[in-house]
Amino acid sequence: MKAGAKLLDVSVDLGSAFTQECPPVSFYRFVMREPAWLREIKVVPGQHCTVDELVALFSTAPEESLDQAAARGVRLTVAGIMHYPGMWTRSAQ
Repeated sequence: MKAGAKLLDVSVDLGSAFTQECPPVSFYRFVMREPAWLREIKVVPGQHCTVDELVALFSTAPEESLDQAAARGVRLTVAGIMHYPGMWTRSAQ
């Protein structure tokens, strides 16, 4: 993936955390800040994830072994986005 490429869109639902007067669902886009090889996606659409859950595996070269521990996480930018037609989400349909 090249720098600037969209990795994925996520929704965050805070509705069960506390009562709010505004919609408790927010949407975010993860965008690559550096080039990397996407080796494996660990989530599926609609999956509920914890804060520290592994979402994807990347490497700096396509032939790198995935058996070794990661040196660091991939660099991403996170941007708040509006829900759009065609976005798959259980809460916004």
